[in-house]
Amino acid sequence: MSQTSQSKPRVIKDFEKLDQGIQEQIKLEYPEGFEDNLIHFTNKEGKRVSALPFETEEKYYLVRMTIEEAQQIIEDDDDYDEDGNLKDDIKIEYAEKHNDDDMDDEDDSDPYGDSEDDEDDED
Repeated sequence: MSQTSQSKPRVIKDFEKLDQGIQEQIKLEYPEGFEDNLIHFTNKEGKRVSALPFETEEKYYLVRMTIEEAQQIIEDDDDYDEDGNLKDDIKIEYAEKHNDDDMDDEDDSDPYGDSEDDEDDED
């Protein structure tokens, strides 16, 4: 992944300033919240900052946020439940919308929540 990341343009931006579609893809990538996935680096001014890494086919994003901001984003977002997890119906909607074929590469669980451990709400 780092080899492909280095050849892509890097974009450093605040979460709120990202396009809605990119925000949705980030939520799919990090359905259990952002804070545990933050990385730290020194910016061009020599200041240590934290950011959430996110890669698309075209770009490598570093989404600027502190741990506190990461927690607040999830807390304020209706797409996440009270435990800070992306709601299943939202996960399905965004996966279909963004045709996220590589979700299965990241996680062995069923992206639609139909694994045998989950209870089925349908009759």
